[in-house]
Amino acid sequence: MTEWFFSIDYIPVIRILLMLIIGFLLLFLLRRYVTKIISDYYTAHYGMLAGKVVYYLGVVIILVSILHEMGFSLGPLLGAAGIVGLAITFASQTTVSNLISGIFIVAEKSFEIGDIISVDGNVGSVLSIDSLSVKVRMFDNRLLRIPNETVLKSQVFNITRFPIRRVEFKVSVAYKEDMDRVRTILFDLADKNEFALQEPKPVLIFDGFGSSSIDFVFNVWCARTEFLDIRNSLYPDIKKRFDEEGIEIPFPHLSLYKGSVTEPIPVSITQGGLNQTKTEGNT
Repeated sequence: MTEWFFSIDYIPVIRILLMLIIGFLLLFLLRRYVTKIISDYYTAHYGMLAGKVVYYLGVVIILVSILHEMGFSLGPLLGAAGIVGLAITFASQTTVSNLISGIFIVAEKSFEIGDIISVDGNVGSVLSIDSLSVKVRMFDNRLLRIPNETVLKSQVFNITRFPIRRVEFKVSVAYKEDMDRVRTILFDLADKNEFALQEPKPVLIFDGFGSSSIDFVFNVWCARTEFLDIRNSLYPDIKKRFDEEGIEIPFPHLSLYKGSVTEPIPVSITQGGLNQTKTEGNT
């Protein structure tokens, strides 16, 4: 047993261990360096992709070197790997489609890491654009994984691509109100709002005669970071100003009809702080 222990050539084993330790250590450092350099010169997205490419190539090189050190012949191994890879390719067409779609997404640059996008009604911040999918962090802190093929086939809205956004305010007034007066009030409110931009100028669009109201769409521009601020400030300003000016904001009214064969409708009458219930019979 002792003779067998000392007869083993430990030099190849030591070489393999050194290749694993030093190889992955250098690969880790190289990946971080490449990611940082590419991110500084281009974007964080390209830095992440470059880091992944360096990592995967490094792993392949390390594995091939270890196999060569162990005495494996790479020719038959590569041939077998080619046959297996071809079979896997035919068996995983969806994966290949996602890989190709990922290349188009990266090349098109419709959105990048950190952008807020909307895909099929799902809105969130882009965490990563990987080889198979796009990962989005929803505003309620859920993680949404969207396959690249789905992203490429869907309508994707990049909400934070441009520095300013247009906010639509839907406003309705009663038919008795003066439209010019309503217009003057709305523009005055936009002019006084701290989040509203004066260039591009606000625009008031007549949206039609509704069933019980005159409808408008008031478009106001703001910085993209102040989208919620202007919505939460201008709507209350409109309501308060309309109340002060006596402008009516209509709301639906419901009329009840009692047919000749239905039961009497109970009517509650409030008078002098007392509630009296009266049942109205058929006439």
